[in-house]
Amino acid sequence: MAALDTPEPSTLRHAFGNVLSLFILLLIGVLAFSIRLFSVIKYESVIHEFDPYFNYRVTQFLTKNGIYDFWNWFDDRTWYPLGRVIGGTVFPGLTLTAGTLWRILNTLNIPLSVETVCVFTAPIFSAFASWATYLLTKEVKGVGAGLTAAALLAMVPSYISRSVAGSYDNEAVAIFALIFTFYLYIKALNTGSLFYATLNAIAYFYMVCSWGGYTFIINLIPMHVLLCIVTGRYSSRLYIAYAPLVVLGTLLASLVPVVGFNAVMTSEHFASFLVFIIIHVVALVYYIKGILSPQMFKVAVTLVVSIGLIVCGAVLAVLIALVASSPTKGWSGRSLSLLDPTYASKYIPIIASVSEHQPPTWPSYFMDINVLAFLVPAGIIACFLPLSDASSFAVLYIATSVYFSGVMVRLMLVLAPAACIMSGIALSEAFGVFTRSIKFQLPGVSQNSPVNVGDTGNVIQNDVVKTEKSEDSLKERPSRKNKKKEKDKTERASVVRQIEKRLLVLPLEASVIAIFLLVLLGAFYVVHCVWAAAEAYSAPSIVLTSRSHDGLHVFDDFREAYGWLRHNTEVDDKVASWWDYGYQTTAMANRTVIVDNNTWNNTHIATVGTAMSSPEKAAWEIFNSLDVKYVLVVFGGLVGYPSDDINKFLWMVRIGGGVFPHIKEPDYLRDGQYRIDSQATPTMLNCLMYKLSYYRFVETDGKGFDRVRNTEIGKKYFKLTHFEEVFTTHHWMVRIFKLKPPKNRIRGKTKKAKSKTSSKRSGTPKKNPWH
Repeated sequence: MAALDTPEPSTLRHAFGNVLSLFILLLIGVLAFSIRLFSVIKYESVIHEFDPYFNYRVTQFLTKNGIYDFWNWFDDRTWYPLGRVIGGTVFPGLTLTAGTLWRILNTLNIPLSVETVCVFTAPIFSAFASWATYLLTKEVKGVGAGLTAAALLAMVPSYISRSVAGSYDNEAVAIFALIFTFYLYIKALNTGSLFYATLNAIAYFYMVCSWGGYTFIINLIPMHVLLCIVTGRYSSRLYIAYAPLVVLGTLLASLVPVVGFNAVMTSEHFASFLVFIIIHVVALVYYIKGILSPQMFKVAVTLVVSIGLIVCGAVLAVLIALVASSPTKGWSGRSLSLLDPTYASKYIPIIASVSEHQPPTWPSYFMDINVLAFLVPAGIIACFLPLSDASSFAVLYIATSVYFSGVMVRLMLVLAPAACIMSGIALSEAFGVFTRSIKFQLPGVSQNSPVNVGDTGNVIQNDVVKTEKSEDSLKERPSRKNKKKEKDKTERASVVRQIEKRLLVLPLEASVIAIFLLVLLGAFYVVHCVWAAAEAYSAPSIVLTSRSHDGLHVFDDFREAYGWLRHNTEVDDKVASWWDYGYQTTAMANRTVIVDNNTWNNTHIATVGTAMSSPEKAAWEIFNSLDVKYVLVVFGGLVGYPSDDINKFLWMVRIGGGVFPHIKEPDYLRDGQYRIDSQATPTMLNCLMYKLSYYRFVETDGKGFDRVRNTEIGKKYFKLTHFEEVFTTHHWMVRIFKLKPPKNRIRGKTKKAKSKTSSKRSGTPKKNPWH
């Protein structure tokens, strides 16, 4: 009767557990969404940073003109006079996702603006990413680990930095696509289902549409497949999980215009094709092994392996021939920067100049993943107990992401999900051990337990006897073989599990203290994450704030400057600035720019860098040849804003000098140091960037003290000959200058020459205009 009554409580407990898990997942989704709203609460609903403004502008065009016009859109307001084909040069996943959300909401008579949808897209997909993390971790180590990992990802600062409300960049949807693709791969690997394998290829296609980081997927999964083959873990499930991804996923990826034939022609994808050939050779060997005798199998394997080596050699020869003509051997600049961290600084300064492409420091790890850095090793150890196909993938994921995050600080974003998965596994296993230790030592629990710790030897001995008897009975009665075999396996597994749990029992006091410390560690993590979301990552770069003894100060100079350009210049006027501000100028001022954040044409950017590095007359000639009418510079010396153009100026020199040899970096350095004070070089003091930044600066305090560089400027009193100041924002953070027309300058010189001649003839002295 006891055996008959057991299933009902177990079924109810299982159903209650599912409902509870669903409720916790819902709360985790709410947490992931709400913790990213500090930027809206503290400031307002605005787009952040630089790239999101371009994405917002493209989304506006998509919702207004439709998808067909989007694919064929030639934008003549960027990269003047070259322009840019938008549909063929962007990853459309983010734009199509937000545009689809906007259309669905408007179909449901929810009249939200495009900007509002763009602002809240990242928080929404953060909740989706947390749920995807739960699914992935559940396939690796169970429900408890999945819920813990999902809760950790919902709050991890590294992911928050790229998914706060208003951070409308590709990573907003790409991280969800990345985790969900990995989940479907592991699901197909665990089940051997072709349905999940097909969904995996579709999820990979969505990732390709969303972010250039899709190459991480198409290299990590082949690495795991090869690892399984080398360690003798090949199975038909592995083949089903991988082969459709390569075939269908590559075909779908080639449909994305920005990828196109790169899906089969670049070195980033060759590893997947090579492993695809290897897995077919291995599958053929296993198939032959099942249908041939051992002697014939040896002959057949020799033949198959020989043919396979020939095919692999031929493929490698073709690949080598394809990439030999390329100076980068078929790799993109960013990929080479990951493989060789010194490559960008040597050959591609435009990549090295971006702050998010710099290697991270140790404090940044503590800032972005906090206590997870200490839990990851424990999670890796737990994955080996026992090691499965899914857990080996998790270990490979964390190992590769740790390397890439160490090369480029931007890829801390790829490390965050892996760190949350490993930490979730570690915390779940630790809580399991500690709570089980407390449970087994509570009064009354050990007495009612069916297995006592002291009887472990007897249980094992009885289990062995039962196993032998069951095997004998199975041999005697083959008709009942399946039923008895399954029953005996279940009994043996449950007994062994109970024995293992008993062997892991820790002292009661130690378990209680350990749980308390883990809860304290979790509380510290939560406090840090909330602080990071509220203070460190919520401020939009377009609106800046600072606190001092007299209260809060808001710096809205960027929108002030872009608003002036929009209302006080002609629609066809061209604005030159460093490429960082191109997207914002186009989106907010609706004016044509020379370069922007796409950075696809290094020569064009070098031309702007050369103009900023040249004397005033030479710079005027360069800008005039590009039909530029206004020049915009960002200056933070008055208020202490460090990310201004003077701090970025050496990169302008390096990029410009990489194309135009007459620009030499040592000419701007004094004894190898970058200076703007009285010890600065004459080349530095007379370049256009210095003059536009410090023009009339001495009038602010009478000394010309730069608060960013903490020094007085070297050249205080000078006039502009070829440029005139037309607008400077309230805090001097953005300054706009207009190119003087050549006719006015010639006419002025002519009048001056005539006045001098007449004064000489009349004998009357010319008055000094400064008196």
